[in-house]
Amino acid sequence: MIKILIADDHAMVREGLKIYMQNVVAHASIEEACDGNSAFEKIKQNDYALIVLDITMPATDVFCLVSDILKIKPYSRILIFTITSEEVYAKKLLTLGAMGYLNKEADSAEIKKAITNVINGNKYLSLSLTDSLVDSAIHNKPTDNPFDLLTPRELQVARYLMNGSGISEIGTALQLHSSTIGTHKAKILQKLRCTNIVEIHQLGILYNIIKNEKDNG
Repeated sequence: MIKILIADDHAMVREGLKIYMQNVVAHASIEEACDGNSAFEKIKQNDYALIVLDITMPATDVFCLVSDILKIKPYSRILIFTITSEEVYAKKLLTLGAMGYLNKEADSAEIKKAITNVINGNKYLSLSLTDSLVDSAIHNKPTDNPFDLLTPRELQVARYLMNGSGISEIGTALQLHSSTIGTHKAKILQKLRCTNIVEIHQLGILYNIIKNEKDNG
């Protein structure tokens, strides 16, 4: 029996992916989690052949989650399945140890390929992301996305800032001193060439780092 965990805050996404996986992976036992905390608790108690994670689950810092998972289960095979920007998040999450990154807009053939690759211990990148990475490496091209200039920790802090969290609130969430968060904030503003949080938020929408609230209305 192959055990798989799907962690996503949208029940319809979990159910749809679960049904699809049951047709792709023979004899699969598929469990679900709706946020990072419940996913981590399940991972501590079980050994999964595949862990599928969304990036934007509530009360979840996916960078910390991936790091924490690999600390206790270093051979975990993690596939990121999300709607957020590939070129920013994929590089950083793959560096942390995730084995694959797939956009939710991918077709069924690509989803099957990603699941099969990662569950068999191979890395998976979409064709568009692979082309982008190869092109950048060959031509030594600078990134077009300013958020790619941020370190994983700075991107964590930037996401909290864009979602309206204050310095002390971010410090509590990430278990860091407020002065450290303040230093990260200053570096973020400098690297993104922004003067305030509003500009960071607008830039985040432009580069699909966060969702535009108008799109949800």
